Amino acid sequence: MFNFLIKQMKVLVIGAGNMGLTYATGMSKSKLLKKRNIMVLDKSKEKLEEVNQIAYFDAIDRIEDCVPQADIIFLAVKPYHAEELFQRMKKLVNPEQLFISIMAGVTINYIQESLGIKKVVRAMPNLPAQVGKGLTSYVSAEEVSRLELFMVEGLLDTTGKSLRVKNEKFIDASTGISGSGPAYVFYFMQSMMEAALQMGFSENVSKVLVSQTFTGAVELFNQNSHNPDTWMEMVASKGGTTRAALDSMEDNNVNELIKEAAFAAFGRAVELGEEY
Repeated sequence: MFNFLIKQMKVLVIGAGNMGLTYATGMSKSKLLKKRNIMVLDKSKEKLEEVNQIAYFDAIDRIEDCVPQADIIFLAVKPYHAEELFQRMKKLVNPEQLFISIMAGVTINYIQESLGIKKVVRAMPNLPAQVGKGLTSYVSAEEVSRLELFMVEGLLDTTGKSLRVKNEKFIDASTGISGSGPAYVFYFMQSMMEAALQMGFSENVSKVLVSQTFTGAVELFNQNSHNPDTWMEMVASKGGTTRAALDSMEDNNVNELIKEAAFAAFGRAVELGEEY
């Protein structure tokens, strides 16, 4: 029954930016939806030309031609475009439509009041969704049914994994961990690559050394129940090279600095939410 219902759905993605196209592409490659049941709306001619190169989508430039026909609408525009977009959409939506927002900081209540609707899911994806390894945390309004939540989870899982959280506070918190987190990893990778270059390795070799180290460490972590502290102890022998590196990080308070960075992202997400 679930598979039959979702296959009949028409999905509209508003915003053909990185994350909008990521979800549109993920859904198009899954077996959840019928071909041509995905519409992508954007006001940029360049973006629509890009969308037109992808055979699975209907690229649309007029909001009137797609919003009324959609069963599920992904809101994937920048938050500062929300007010203008909602003013144009309000007369075109209906209370049976389900809205999934990936706009950072824009609250469920703001979307409900701006559009005059109730069925809203707020989600926070991250960049690895582009390669099917994303993590999307989400929370829903009370008016979203259990069956609709199954549909939402199925669609979000086309780009990796989804995680339902208790309330919108945890959406902001997940922004500081998983949403912004890939940038922290890239920051650490960049620092390690720069160190490798200074040690005399070529750029290509430095990239391989660092990327494979991260890939292997993550795989070890995922395939075992050990926590990070245990893994560090397994690598670091007393008086050895790894212990020297870890001691240096402890002396320089790196642990606290990383946590401060995560809370800075969390705090900014809360600030954005206060604007909506």
